[in-house]
Formats: sequence, structure tokens, C-alpha cells
Amino acid sequence: MDTKIIRIADPLNVKDSELTEAAGIIRAGGLVAFPTETVYGLGANALDENAARKIYAAKGRPSDNPLIAHISCMDELPALVSAIPETAEKLAAAFWPGPLTMVFHKKEIVPYGTTGGLDTVAVRMPSDPVANRLIRLSGVPVAAPSANTSGRPSPTQAAHVIEDMNGKIDMIIDGGPVGIGLESTIVDVSGGMPTLLRPGAVTLEMLTELLGEVAVDPAISGPVSADVKPKAPGMKYRHYAPKAQMTLVEGTADKAAACIAREALKAAESGKRVGIICTEETRALYPDGVPGIVLRVIGSRGNEETVAHNLFAVLREFDDKDVDCIYSESFSGENIGRAVMNRLLKAAGYHTVQV
Repeated sequence: MDTKIIRIADPLNVKDSELTEAAGIIRAGGLVAFPTETVYGLGANALDENAARKIYAAKGRPSDNPLIAHISCMDELPALVSAIPETAEKLAAAFWPGPLTMVFHKKEIVPYGTTGGLDTVAVRMPSDPVANRLIRLSGVPVAAPSANTSGRPSPTQAAHVIEDMNGKIDMIIDGGPVGIGLESTIVDVSGGMPTLLRPGAVTLEMLTELLGEVAVDPAISGPVSADVKPKAPGMKYRHYAPKAQMTLVEGTADKAAACIAREALKAAESGKRVGIICTEETRALYPDGVPGIVLRVIGSRGNEETVAHNLFAVLREFDDKDVDCIYSESFSGENIGRAVMNRLLKAAGYHTVQV
């Protein structure tokens, strides 16, 4: 398959003429990758079961891992869900359009091929101008998981999508680098208690301030057993993973840095290439210019949004550098740090060291 690449001249002022062909591909059952404010998505008609199958095939994604249906406005929600609870109305008023996905009981029109066999459907309304306008022009809800090979770090720029999807899908829309860099927060509103299924830029602290009590699914901090059917993307399977084995070192920044520096030097001396993820605050604690060690500053602990923004790009860079192993510092576990830790734990396959 020849994949057509379209570059948007000004992503903040996208023209309908730039998206008309892509919208037609989606309506016809094809696949289009496009930017959102979180990561790049791989879009298809959410109401077309055959199109959903194409997404799973292109990504190599397990078929019980549900897709998120994207809409452009609230008027498009009632056609997909059987009820809109008061909790969902509050969340939508506060965070839509934006990096929040909600899980509802679905209507029959939404095929099980989109929901991973579940009677619920995950729905999001992106704020990115390219994504939102593409959905509106398509005239259908757009199922769109991250536009990467399943299990790999999510794509935050078009080059990442081209690397994974070129030749597998109909079109890639290059809208420049994304803003947030982590996938959307997912909240289940289909039951009595709103439940956080995946942390993101809409933090648990934001949710509890708005709603009061919010439950947290155990899958956020630990692995899910093989017999569990995931209710949202990213809950069950190894995600966001670089090719190399990754170890997450948990502890105070100085103790973690000492441990990582020691292990990295040993590995480099044995002939391995080692990737290290550190922060601006700890950069000086690591060896400089040592052959075999690739040191990357991911951002600042004083502004963990920078860490979130750079995480997946750094993991992909380590793949390009052919490192044999990766060591990463841990982060706060509060606010957006909770989302960063969730992604790091999954990327490391929950391989952690306490210091």
C-alpha cells in the first residue's frame, strides 16, 4: 500500500481543503493517522467493524483491547451512548474538548469490533484543531488508538508515525509535534462511582476537585492478570515499550542517580550500550562522555509537564541508538507525574528497583 503524507501548512488554522481527502478516506472505511493534543491517532470510522479490524491489523493490536471513539462536539455523543450520567455532563463541561476520555454504556450502533467485545464505549472530544475538524468533516465518529505498532512508544510527531505505519495505512497527516505527549486520561462513568482507568493530563487531583470521590483502578499501578478483559486501552498489555529492557529505579533523586550511574558504568564496561533517563536537576550526578552510555535529559522535576511531553520521543530515540538496556529515574506519582509513572512502569514491564 502507498501511504500518502499530507503536511498541514498552519495546524492552528487548518483549512477544510487540506482535510477533505482524509475525511473521504475515513468515510470509505480507510485508515488515516492524524495529530491530536495528546499523541498521534490512527483513525477509522468507529461505526464500521471492517474499518476497526483494519486498525487492529495495522497496529498488530490484540482484538480485546478497546478503541476510543472520537467526536467533534457534544451533539454527536447521544448517538453513541445509551445514557449520559450527570457525572459525565460535569466532566464534559470542565474538560471537553480536551485530553479526557469517558467510558459509557454503548448503543447498538457501535459495533463490538470497536469496543473490544464490551457493552461500553470509550469516547473523547479532542481539542486539536486538525483532529477536531477532521472528525467533523468525516461525518462519523472516528475510532483512533495511538498511531504506532502495538506495544511501542506512542508517536508524538509525524516521523514516528511514518516509521511505524508507512505502507500499512492510506494517509498520514503531519500536523507538527503534539502538545501534551501522553495519551488521554480515561474515566469510567458507566457505573455508580467514577473510576480512573488511565491517568493523563486531566489529573486525579483535578477529577476529585470537580467530582469528590473518584475510584482508581488497580491496573494503573500494577499488572493485570491474563483473564481480565480490559475496559480501556493500555490497561492489560505491555505498552509504550522500547526495544531494550528497561529498569525503573525508585527512590530519592540522588540515591536513584547513584544507583543508575553505578549500574550503567558496569554495563558499559561489559560492552553494552546503555540509555539513561535523567532530569535537569540530576544531570550533573551522571558520568559525562563515557563510551557506550547515552544520557538524555527528559525534562524538569519542577515542571513534570516537560517530562510527559518528552517521554515517548526519548524512548524512541533509544531505539534508534540501539541501546541494550535503559535505566530511568522515577517521578512524583502526583498530578501529571502519576501519568508519567504509569507509562514508565508499563514501558519497563514493571521491572523496578527500590533504593
